[in-house]
Amino acid sequence: MSQEFSCKELLEATGFRLDLKLCAGSAGLDNLISSHRIQKPGLSLAGYTGQVQKRRVQVLGSSELEFLDSLPEDKREEPLRKLFSLGLACFIVTKGLDVPEIILAEAERTDTPVFSTPLRTTMLIERVERFMENKLAIYTHLHGVLVDIMGVGVLMRGPSGVGKSECAMDLVLRGYRLVADDVVRVWLKPPFRLIGSGCGIIRYNMEIRGLGVIDIQELFGLNAIRAEKAVDLVVDLVLWEEGESYDRLGLDDQMYSIMDVEVPYLRIPVAPGRNIAAVVEVAARNHMLKMMGHNSAIKMAQKLESALLKEGKDK
Repeated sequence: MSQEFSCKELLEATGFRLDLKLCAGSAGLDNLISSHRIQKPGLSLAGYTGQVQKRRVQVLGSSELEFLDSLPEDKREEPLRKLFSLGLACFIVTKGLDVPEIILAEAERTDTPVFSTPLRTTMLIERVERFMENKLAIYTHLHGVLVDIMGVGVLMRGPSGVGKSECAMDLVLRGYRLVADDVVRVWLKPPFRLIGSGCGIIRYNMEIRGLGVIDIQELFGLNAIRAEKAVDLVVDLVLWEEGESYDRLGLDDQMYSIMDVEVPYLRIPVAPGRNIAAVVEVAARNHMLKMMGHNSAIKMAQKLESALLKEGKDK
């Protein structure tokens, strides 16, 4: 699912410290923004508007306003009228600079919101891009549990009743952090990062059969939760079936596709008496070793092959 958002949402954004103030063009607050990129319309102030993208945030800093101020008064109106007539989303004037009256007038004429901010241009662009990255990212919802184990984001999947929540609760008791239970929202962020988080009112709540719904944050404190985490490993918990084939060596790396991004994948059978939380914890630790270039299974296979070759030569 992809998104676009309005200028009003940009104005009311919290948590990103944009410090925006509406100066003019309030009738255009419903204008939509659909591009991740921000534009500085320098050339357009000289009359060339061919490169201007309508659905982008336009930023005016000191260099743009100084250039505009350097133009004779009778040369300012035409390029600005041409620029504002393109139906742009909005403008942001940085550094707390005074917005020229001619810009305010054009904003009102064309219903184009003009905001001001005390932030420097580079800082504003960084924060707005971070905000837009969240708003415009493609996302999907997955049934499962996401836990942060030693910095490894482990997404546990499996049929209802297999024990995902109980496993996550055991991991929390071991000192690890819950990100989401039951429904995990997974965002695809540039370039190919999968970021998981909880959803709405069920965030940090967990259903334990026989116990009911519990609030992990209230029970264990802030150290037991995390707002979001990259999905580094997918673990499929499956009911043990006699005669079913399960990976015993770990030589074949399997992958799981989420929004066309491949994530390392493990299939772990669940059986009575098996400590699944311990297995999942070890799986996360082993994944960390692999990321550092140490694959225990391959190393063991190499040792075995070397021993067999040596034994053959001795004979």
